[in-house]
Amino acid sequence: MATAELDRDPSKAITAIRDARPPATDRFTYLTIVESNLSPEVLPTLNEVLQDAGLTQEIGWDLVYNLVSLPGSSSCLETIARLGNPREVILKVLETLELLGEEEGYEADDEAETTKEKKEGGVTKTEKFITLMGMLAILHGRIKTKYPSRFLAQTLQTVLGAYEAGSEEMTAAVINLVHSLSGKRARPPLPSRKSSVNVANLDARGDRGKNAPDPEADDGKEGEAKTEDPDETELQQKLLLSFATCVLERYANENDLAWAGRLVEFYEPERTVPGRRTLMGAFREEEGLLAKDGIVGNLVALIGDLGLRSCSRTFLKHVCEGPLHENPLAGSEDFESASQVKLSTGGAVCLVAYWVFSSTVFDADHPQPEMNIFPDHYAVLDKFLQDDAHAQIQQSPGTVEALVTIGLWLHANKFVSANPNTPLTNPTTSPEDPTSDFMRYIHLVTLIALFHPKLHVRNAASTLAGQVLHSDPSDDDRLKVLYDLLENCTFASLKARAITWLREELIAAFTAKLHQTTAFSTPQALETVQYVVFPNLDFLVEDTNLEEVVEYLVTNAPFLMQAVNLGLFLWSSPEKWKAVLPANMDATVRQRWFEPLLESIERVQKESKSSDVELGPLEGELAVLKGRLEDLAAKEGFTGGKGV
Repeated sequence: MATAELDRDPSKAITAIRDARPPATDRFTYLTIVESNLSPEVLPTLNEVLQDAGLTQEIGWDLVYNLVSLPGSSSCLETIARLGNPREVILKVLETLELLGEEEGYEADDEAETTKEKKEGGVTKTEKFITLMGMLAILHGRIKTKYPSRFLAQTLQTVLGAYEAGSEEMTAAVINLVHSLSGKRARPPLPSRKSSVNVANLDARGDRGKNAPDPEADDGKEGEAKTEDPDETELQQKLLLSFATCVLERYANENDLAWAGRLVEFYEPERTVPGRRTLMGAFREEEGLLAKDGIVGNLVALIGDLGLRSCSRTFLKHVCEGPLHENPLAGSEDFESASQVKLSTGGAVCLVAYWVFSSTVFDADHPQPEMNIFPDHYAVLDKFLQDDAHAQIQQSPGTVEALVTIGLWLHANKFVSANPNTPLTNPTTSPEDPTSDFMRYIHLVTLIALFHPKLHVRNAASTLAGQVLHSDPSDDDRLKVLYDLLENCTFASLKARAITWLREELIAAFTAKLHQTTAFSTPQALETVQYVVFPNLDFLVEDTNLEEVVEYLVTNAPFLMQAVNLGLFLWSSPEKWKAVLPANMDATVRQRWFEPLLESIERVQKESKSSDVELGPLEGELAVLKGRLEDLAAKEGFTGGKGV
């Protein structure tokens, strides 16, 4: 952009802009004069000149890109949006948005970057975006054409490309835009929803009566168009709804909304650590987190205003059974009917998750889905994670958290199976068969527990997997799933979790032993899994070099710790658990597992001091593990109290 030099006299630039306007010069010459004299000081004069609608229709569109980066230019840009040729101006606005989306080196929430822009007299990327959203709202209201959906589709795709979901201000501007385009003014925030995110809206602050007519109206009369086809109106509304679901998914994926973590805290408050601030507390107290809740609430309200207020079977069929629509607006400029427009599948999942989360935690009045974990939740989970679970979890953490949130709610409300009295495995498969829906579901949820970037989501996914496992009415199925995880899973943290689930099954069976006998109330369970929970570790002390021993301990530390914890659990109260302990299990575990493990730990601790092997965090973990092994050795039920 050509700008005035710091030492240039602004009065000369103002005089040039005022005196050179047509007919003193032709419009091309005048445009050059304006661009070469642009500075914040000349903007009031330029805005006066732009009140000439004829001149603005000729040159206004060509000023958009230069003006949007100039502080204080919003009034000029509003005038251009109201008086310029709307079709030409909208194309320039979209072109500017595309260039804005390519700008690098900016983070939406980076206050240091914003402060730097301000100090240097510049305009932040967010401010440019907000101004352009206001212009689009005005321009779409002015275009009179038989098929406005074609302009709308192009606009929505371009806005989505430039939108940065990490910015509350950009999100608020997008919400304002959709309200304007839908003909529904933004509703005031609910009294209980604390959100301080408010942004300027050129469309709302101005007088629409000052808008110039569309000089290219389809029927040849300026400012008028033929009566709009009802199908065209429906198409536009569906485009806006699809766009809103895309924005919701983008916002959920970019911001940590902690739906799953907060839902776990709500359902199981006894698991919270006294004195440690909970997620629920953080979202009640921190202004930034309150703003995030407010933004999501406004997005969901917007979706409701656009017509999606109920959780119908048709909607749920789209979510659970329909194809995965990741970019539903692609090619939408060629759509001819609303039926061609699909919603973002991830956005729809986030919507359902918010409905169940807010109705539970906030006691809000939202629809509740009529679905079960099997087959509905499993179907949508499998759809999202079937190809490359790790990549999908990393790329769409918010959508994946939404899936966990829905699962937690379904389990808490006992919507586990459409056939609650039958085993959760397929009738034609065994639970350890990879084709078993039950085994596949546990596998998918445990992948979330392993790969999700947020700890509270990993914990929530682990909780959900355990809950669903325990929900299968067949104790044989549950035992087979646990064995499969312990035998075949390559991730130590998930094997550790399987041991936790095993302990929970033993406790549940002990509590219910007066009413029924199961695999977990007899030695059957531990007989089945003892050799995968406490595997033979003789190889660690049989001609194994130090590096290999260290590698094994590093890889399996979480699993080993849970195994020794299970040993302490069982042999601290051998009389209590004698009904489930197989004969001579203590001697077998001592010989095969306990003794070689303790010996290998002591070897690593001793030899690493005189070798080049770096233990790092493992050093502390080994100290804890050794201490727990020594505690186990001191138990009367395990070694007769003889110790190590």
